[in-house]
Amino acid sequence: MIALSVDVLFDAAVRIQLLERSITISFADNTVRIKFPTTRRLAEFLDVPHYYVLPYFAMMEQEELVTRAERVGILTTAKGSRKMIEIMMARYQQETKEIIGHTIFEEIAKKCQTQ
Repeated sequence: MIALSVDVLFDAAVRIQLLERSITISFADNTVRIKFPTTRRLAEFLDVPHYYVLPYFAMMEQEELVTRAERVGILTTAKGSRKMIEIMMARYQQETKEIIGHTIFEEIAKKCQTQ
């Protein structure tokens, strides 16, 4: 079984988005927010019991990387968006650009660095 960590969950979130070819990005209060997969989807993807990932989400909330929004789901904060974009840039740049386009990806990356 995979050793879970916040970094593993962020990487898995990016891989799920790329696999499903769907990255939901919103802009609110001058902040880029990226929708995170559900805890159940992450657990299924990582092949671990659902309750294994829950403590990491509590940790991520405490570290202000994500926030839970009623009826919306889990969204990254400015800090979490930076982390997610850094993973996309470092490991999955080409795949991300294929989904959201080169220009949009570059602009979002710039925006995340200035948040």
